[in-house]
Amino acid sequence: MEKDRFDPVRALAGSKHTFGEHGGVNLSIEASTTFTVMAAATMPELFAGHRTADRDGCFLYARHFNPTVYTLGRELAALEDTESGYCCASGIAAVAATIMQLCDHGDHVVASRAVYGGSHALLGELLPAKAGLRTTFVPITDLAAVEAAFTPRTRVLFTETVSNPTLEVADLQALADLAHRHGAALVVDNTFCPVMITPARHGADVVVHSLTKFINGASDLVAGAILGKADLIGRLMDLHTGALMLLGPTMDPRTAFEVSMRLPHLPLRIAEHSRRAMILASRLDELGVAVTYPGLRRHPQHALMRRQLNPGQGFGGLLTLDLGTRARADRFMDLLQNQHRFGFMAVSLGYAETLMSASASSTSSELSDEELALAGIGPGLVRMSIGITGDLEDRWAALHAALRAVDALPAGA
Repeated sequence: MEKDRFDPVRALAGSKHTFGEHGGVNLSIEASTTFTVMAAATMPELFAGHRTADRDGCFLYARHFNPTVYTLGRELAALEDTESGYCCASGIAAVAATIMQLCDHGDHVVASRAVYGGSHALLGELLPAKAGLRTTFVPITDLAAVEAAFTPRTRVLFTETVSNPTLEVADLQALADLAHRHGAALVVDNTFCPVMITPARHGADVVVHSLTKFINGASDLVAGAILGKADLIGRLMDLHTGALMLLGPTMDPRTAFEVSMRLPHLPLRIAEHSRRAMILASRLDELGVAVTYPGLRRHPQHALMRRQLNPGQGFGGLLTLDLGTRARADRFMDLLQNQHRFGFMAVSLGYAETLMSASASSTSSELSDEELALAGIGPGLVRMSIGITGDLEDRWAALHAALRAVDALPAGA
């Protein structure tokens, strides 16, 4: 199938359906932590890796493979057009396990300088101190700077499809070509863009997700996923050297069931998040407000994102407003939540209600002042995950009123 014709909605619908144990239309929740074998000789084969869940349907222990979690991984692999996938306890666990599986002590990572603060701290502080890995952070849209950062020990190029929170768009195919030229793997965090963009179709070797966000959609579960080649998933679950198996960020099967049940309406939710964000961003842009949204034609990577998009899902549910100062940003969010009931001051994204936060003092607070400046994250930058509830015109009126109250509208707007 041609890259530009991939339809993740159809791929997800066409993935093999798993019936419940007794023929139910929903998959069963396999709550067992350990699994029986019918012959004593089978157990040593499982421990030796001679029998596996994907090839033989043999399960060993819940920290290794679980049938319900395995099914969700297969569904997400269909969504992301990868060979295989497995799920874990959180998005940051997915990032950490992937990096540790692909890198050894003394290896090097090149990473976007504008990534989620937890990923920045993991790559820039924890893994260097505890595992001897080194990371160079670069402006991911400057391909010359990215290439210049590579060394003979570089094993991974890490980026987000759309950066958190600056909403820069990565040129995935160009980055993949660059990484592969240097013998490295391109790892893409696609949390902001499920269904919208399929990184594996643009050369990504590994795709990770925080399922906590859009894929789950209800802000009630923490979960992550790693999608890639079957060989990688096998190595992650190896009993001797597997980062998922031995570090143990296990997903509970009840969580896997809940997330799986929400996948069928994921495309509908993403499309509505995108539709509302596009309308609000366009109106703000027309008023001259400092809004950033990839769907706006003046966005530096608008054309690039359009080329990478799958049809029908829009440009995503995230936009940012730059209010200049933290005080103005805080006042703005206070008004929106407590007076206008526009949304909630909270981290995370992909919820039915709008969630908003000042990134420099919240989800990007792990970065130093210098790193924040280099990443383009000002103290007054407000990240908004636009919700899908309520009347859109009421939401617009509230947003306009709050901007007016903090003097953030140009004269006459």
